[in-house]
Amino acid sequence: MTGQVRTVDGRVAGRRGQATRQKLLDCLSEMLSSSPYRDVKVIDVARKAGTSPATFYQYFPDVEGAVLELAEEMARKSTELTELVSGRSWAGRAGWQSAEELVDGFLDFWRRHDAILRVIDLGDAEGDKRFSKIRMKILNSITHSLTESVKELQAKGRVDKDVVPAGIAGSLVVMLSAAASHQKGFQTWGVKQADLKTSLALLVHLGVTGRKPTR
Repeated sequence: MTGQVRTVDGRVAGRRGQATRQKLLDCLSEMLSSSPYRDVKVIDVARKAGTSPATFYQYFPDVEGAVLELAEEMARKSTELTELVSGRSWAGRAGWQSAEELVDGFLDFWRRHDAILRVIDLGDAEGDKRFSKIRMKILNSITHSLTESVKELQAKGRVDKDVVPAGIAGSLVVMLSAAASHQKGFQTWGVKQADLKTSLALLVHLGVTGRKPTR
């Protein structure tokens, strides 16, 4: 947590207040992992954190406000997705490694933040622009990095000039986010996690380079 943390009425929270606020967020995050978002109540979060609803309301206007704060925190961590693409080589065997590591990192990020990402997807589907903005923030940076990778290959003559880099990058990122959010579903279809990763890595490599990978 960086910068000053303020209460709802604008006061700067001290160290103890910041710790209480963070505990409330941690408890809310844990509850979202096992309970539907709409079922989570302020009194339940406060009780789990060992404090009172009055204390909760010092830091957040309601559960949705706290959920948005969790979503913003998670979105700030999404820079690690960009690092999976930036500066990577897509030539030869290094290209296959880049594809594998991108898929592995993407799926891992989704698993670690599954609870809050499900809430973001719900808010986005319902047309809540606050959640839509956060979702785009998470996906935009990696989409931009992939776009630049395709552009570089295109400039070197390794990718067809008619390919639209942003179109390819955006399609791949949407594919990854959809697959990542449905990882448990693949298991019910009998698709092992290792096979899912390999399949996605193949599609990513083909999308970025236009070629089958060298393994």
